[in-house]
Amino acid sequence: MGRSTFYAHYSNKDDLRRSGLEHFRSQLVERQKRRLAGAGDIRERSLGFSLTMFEHARDHLDLYRALVGAGAVRSRYGTIRQILSDLVRNELTATVNKKDVIPLELVVQYVVGLHDRDHMWLDGGAKLPPQRIDAMFRHLAIEGIMRSYG
Repeated sequence: MGRSTFYAHYSNKDDLRRSGLEHFRSQLVERQKRRLAGAGDIRERSLGFSLTMFEHARDHLDLYRALVGAGAVRSRYGTIRQILSDLVRNELTATVNKKDVIPLELVVQYVVGLHDRDHMWLDGGAKLPPQRIDAMFRHLAIEGIMRSYG
């Protein structure tokens, strides 16, 4: 793509990054909606966006290392954290028992914090398959949520 074509669509690299992340957010939201609308136990349907996130990370390993790896710029990772926080918050608001055992925002940050650990997987070359990382993440997150709101 030539410089003039790029600037006809984006004002700078950050604008391009934001556009790409917004497209990715839309994919994750759609995946989450499909999973939540499906049949079966809520534990199986919860956090339906996560496998898509891990597969995307594996498929674009260098990009993710730059965005969330140990040397990532904090503001870039903040956008991804916000996307995850919104997904988790929206899902919990719609699906959990509304007991005031633990504040919702604390649970949201707990789940997002678990996802933060994926940079160790990425920095290690994403050797485990995304399905395995997703299963571990979902087990820890969903068990924590169910104990809090079950």
